[in-house]
Formats: sequence, C-alpha cells, structure tokens
Amino acid sequence: MLKNIIYKYFLKEIFKTFTLVLFAFTAIAWTVRAVNFLDLIVENAIPFNIYLFYSVLHFFGILTKFIPLAMLIALIVSILKFQQKKELTILWSSGVEKISLVKLFVFISILVLFIQMSFASLVSPYVLNKSRSLIANSNYKNFSSVFKANEFIDVFKKTTFFIEEINSSDDLKNIFIRGEDDILKSMSSNDESNLNTTIVAKKGRFINDNLILQNGSIQTLKKNGEIDVLNFNTTEINFGYLANRVTSVPKIQETPTLFILKCKKFEEINRDTKEFSCHNEKIKSETISRRLGMPLYIPLLSLVCSFLLLTGKRNNNVFKKYFYYVFGFIILITSEILVRYTGVSNVYMFIYFLIPFFLFPIFYYLLSRKFRTEMISI
Repeated sequence: MLKNIIYKYFLKEIFKTFTLVLFAFTAIAWTVRAVNFLDLIVENAIPFNIYLFYSVLHFFGILTKFIPLAMLIALIVSILKFQQKKELTILWSSGVEKISLVKLFVFISILVLFIQMSFASLVSPYVLNKSRSLIANSNYKNFSSVFKANEFIDVFKKTTFFIEEINSSDDLKNIFIRGEDDILKSMSSNDESNLNTTIVAKKGRFINDNLILQNGSIQTLKKNGEIDVLNFNTTEINFGYLANRVTSVPKIQETPTLFILKCKKFEEINRDTKEFSCHNEKIKSETISRRLGMPLYIPLLSLVCSFLLLTGKRNNNVFKKYFYYVFGFIILITSEILVRYTGVSNVYMFIYFLIPFFLFPIFYYLLSRKFRTEMISI
C-alpha cells in the first residue's frame, strides 16, 4: 500500500515536470513561428481570426517535436530533486529496490511513447492538414492591401500582377496582369484555345472584391501562336473567383499515417486534385520511421536517466548530471539523424526500428548489474 502511494507521488511529480518543460519549450518555439505567420496578415491580408486559428493549430505540430526532449529533462530534473530532498534515501530505507523505481521510469516512458506516437501519427497530420486547408479556402480581407507599387504580386494561383503607382486614394496607374487562370482566359472569346492572357490598363480601382480597369487592352495568346487583342474602356476582374497560391494538395507531413501505410502505387503529386496522394518509397519510409520508429527511443532515455540512481562520490554528482543528460541528448540527435537514412532501403528502416529493441536489454542489464554490485559493496 505504501509503495503504491510512493509510486503515485513519483508518477505525479515526473508528469508535472514533463508537462511544464514540454509546454515551455513549445510556447517559445510557437511564439517565434506565430510571429513569422504575421506575414499572412501584413502581405496577404488574411483575416486575423483565420491567422489566430492557423497559429493555434500549428501549436500541436510543434508540441510533438519536443516530447522526447521534455521527457529526458523531466526525468533528470525529477531524480535530482528527489535526491536533493532525500526522498530516495527514505525510499531505499523502506526496503524498495532501485530496480523497482527503474521499472516505474520505464512504465512512464512507455506512456510517453504512446503519447508521442499518437500525436505524430494522428494529431499532428490532422491539424497541419486542417491549417493548410484553412488558408487555402480563406478569402482575403482587403484586396487593396495585397498590392504594392512597383512589386510583382503572385499571391493568386497562375496570376501575376504589377502596378506602377498607387496614390493615397488607392487609385492604380499603369497596371500589368498576366495569368493562365480560367477566369482571365475567359475574358477573351474561344477561351478553350487560349494559353495565357495579358491585361494592360492605364487606370484601376478596387471596389469590394472587384478590380475596375480603365483604358486598356486584353492580349490573349492562342495555341496556334496567334495573339488576340481586345481593347476596352472599362472592364472588371472579380477576385472572388481567383484561387490563392496555397496548394490544395496535402503535403507528406499532412497526410494520414494510415493512408501512407496503405499506399502501394507511388506517383508524382497531382497538384490539380485535393485528395491525398501517394509519395515515393523514400519519403514514405522516412515518414513512417519518424512517426512510429522515433518514439521507440524514449524508453532508452528512461534507462539512461536511471543511472543517476547509482550511489557515487559527491564530487562526481555534477559530472554525472551533465554526462547522462548529454548522453541522452546524443541518443535523440542520433535517432533524428538516422531517420533520414531510413528511406534509402527497407533494410535501413528495419535496422532503425530494431536498434532500440537491441539497446534496451543491454542498458537494463548494465543497470541491474551496477545495482547488484552496489548492494554487495554495501
């Protein structure tokens, strides 16, 4: 009964530290990224509520990356705190073996393993895909704020704008528009044979979602090489029908894990569809290894941290603290580096998944042997 109370206390303290460290690192990285996302408002005139929701969704994607590091720091900090408060000394005096506490650490690491695996394979792909579709389907808040004088603007798909001058009244002068969008090509007759359309106008002005152009011409390049020129006094372009440049096809990090596992035919991504696409074998292997293989290295961190439970000279405590932290950090860096090679062949991918299962019993045996030697010497 007493042991269960002690274990629950340790479990609570470790998870409290783990949560604090995880959200601290995530909050810092998320703040930096959210500042970078401000370009969506400043340059692309995305509404603030969409920017805010978009940033919040990316928080979960960032959180996933810091779980292993937070686990390493939480275990080391918790063990050192328990030692400083003499709580471990009381625990050993009550007859609890050190290997029992190691098993508790391993149990905690397995829980974190499943948390990491769930976020990496389920939550993160879903929220990243949701954030992409949020921007892809969003409407610009103020079209006039998108355009700047003497700059090429390509925020719309297959369409480029250039405006020589914009005065204080938002009147536009010397406007150049070139695009392959169906809306622009349809401004000329027989749009099925049109390749691209170029619009030149002397004046223009934004009214709601429309760009009113005056005194210009529409030049259309046809498939047979001929150029059809249509002059106009006044015409308008409805921006509500122009698609923004954000791709509607999910990237590999936004693709569900189950879909990737089921993919058998690998082909280039079709940018004109909105469905998930099979990626090549190399990208598939690397993604699966990152989502399902990398979390398997977390239990190794619990064993590395458990070496801090060994009794040693006081002047070595500081060295031990940094040594095992650096060693655990090296494991994380190595797992990150090796995952990039899992796409080379299935053999490398198999080895990557096998390494933690091979090292875990070795670390556990060395730890158990150290504890037995320590007991004999006492």
